[in-house]
Amino acid sequence: MTTIMVSTMIALLLLGFPMMIPLITAAVIGFYMMFNGFGQMDTLIQQMMAGIRPASLIAVPMFILAADIMTRGQSANRLIDMVMSFIGHVKGGLAVSTAASCTLFGAVSGSTQATVVAVGSPLRPKMLKAGYSDSFTLALIINASDIAFLIPPSIGMIIYGVISGTSIGELFIAGIGPGLMILLMFSAYSIIYAIVKDVPTEPKSSWKQRAVAVQQALWPLGFPVIIVGGIYGGIFSPTEAAAACVLYAVLLEFVVFRSLKMNDIYAIAKSTGLITAVVFILVAVGNGFSWIISFAQIPQMILEAVGVNDAGPTGVLIAICISFFVACMFVDPIVVILVLTPIFAPAIAATGLDPVLVGILITLQVAIGSATPPFGCDIFTAIAIFKRPYWDVIKGTPPFIFMLILAAALLIMFPQIALFLRDVAFR
Repeated sequence: MTTIMVSTMIALLLLGFPMMIPLITAAVIGFYMMFNGFGQMDTLIQQMMAGIRPASLIAVPMFILAADIMTRGQSANRLIDMVMSFIGHVKGGLAVSTAASCTLFGAVSGSTQATVVAVGSPLRPKMLKAGYSDSFTLALIINASDIAFLIPPSIGMIIYGVISGTSIGELFIAGIGPGLMILLMFSAYSIIYAIVKDVPTEPKSSWKQRAVAVQQALWPLGFPVIIVGGIYGGIFSPTEAAAACVLYAVLLEFVVFRSLKMNDIYAIAKSTGLITAVVFILVAVGNGFSWIISFAQIPQMILEAVGVNDAGPTGVLIAICISFFVACMFVDPIVVILVLTPIFAPAIAATGLDPVLVGILITLQVAIGSATPPFGCDIFTAIAIFKRPYWDVIKGTPPFIFMLILAAALLIMFPQIALFLRDVAFR
């Protein structure tokens, strides 16, 4: 049964079907083979509906809507201008500013693809004009955007939290340390690159210009305060923080900045609705598929076959990292989280691993896979936005992928990088 399900998925993917079709087809085939017919098909449908029933998932469309409002408004540009005013003049400062802007916008949007668009669109022309190669620029943008998956809010963490029953608030706080560590790695590499390539520096901003930039960015900086401060202070749950972000974004862009008009609401709502529909369909179908493979005890068979059941905590973490990294090179990150998390759940429970640490490593791996050839989703977002060939987009990615893999290794060796802030906030 497992062979038929996997073969069906691979065949349909190669034929170009959207990910939801191979998933549901494989699930239906598995259901038919287990129950000898379709007489109890309503059970599978119930499992699919159960996948989108958790109240925590309400945060997903909320954060998507808030990010869409800010991307179309002025918030992203104001954050970029503030970062540029302070470090744009140092060697490699423009590249460091790009990475830092991705981190800041990640603290607002929670989406890697939204970050590619919001930060990459204004900063890529500036980097090319300053003398950075296009391959380095594109690689920096798509890989620094992965930090948005780690810095709260994170849509990937929400999905993992719902599937595994892990506290989403704890996951959000635990993602801050690894996200900042990766920012430092990318910044150091950007400075070294600029020195080796002798990239010219930007004009230095005066303190008056910096003060103006900070003043203009104060309102957008309220988003991470609402999310992290609200959750840490016990004021909001993650779902309530998402709703507060939407209200704040509406007030900011429509009332304070007046960058958007009532006519823009339809386009924003349509965009958010389409993205949300895709996410929720994937979640529902993925939950049905996960139920089938769990009912058939396929996870236990797979883990036993590869020897994970006999591995210690470190071995399980390494197996998780490799599996999620490779899977996200080919498949949408949300689907990978939905399918693989239940497979590794028995091994995680047996070894007593902290589910928050596991969630951070999984989030990091799906972020890496999102920017890794051949089919990382951020690669195709960059191709569509910047109108560049596939090879140009992926040519500069190896050094960044190496740094992200190094970050994962450091998390396995030193888990307190992720867990320190969690322990301070919730223990």
